[in-house]
Amino acid sequence: MSTISSKEVARVAALAHIALTDEEIDRFAGELDVVAESVAKVSEVAKDDIPATSHPIALENVWREDEVEPTLDREETLKSAPEPQDGMFRVPQILGEE
Repeated sequence: MSTISSKEVARVAALAHIALTDEEIDRFAGELDVVAESVAKVSEVAKDDIPATSHPIALENVWREDEVEPTLDREETLKSAPEPQDGMFRVPQILGEE
């Protein structure tokens, strides 16, 4: 049983100012109907005692622990800068601000 008609697809396309051919309207009606049926099936099995999840399996953080390590020497790093200024890299102005 179709829940989304070609007439409804044509109406929504017109509201969105999307030009569709008759063939596209018929195809989208069928595709949207499949989506609506799938949502209905999920709704049938989704019960109040089943918690909502964003992932089917539990996720865990796979990042490493933060560890303090030696960093680059500021003076050594600034030697490669074309125009260092006040112990920092000087970069071209891009926002037109002073």
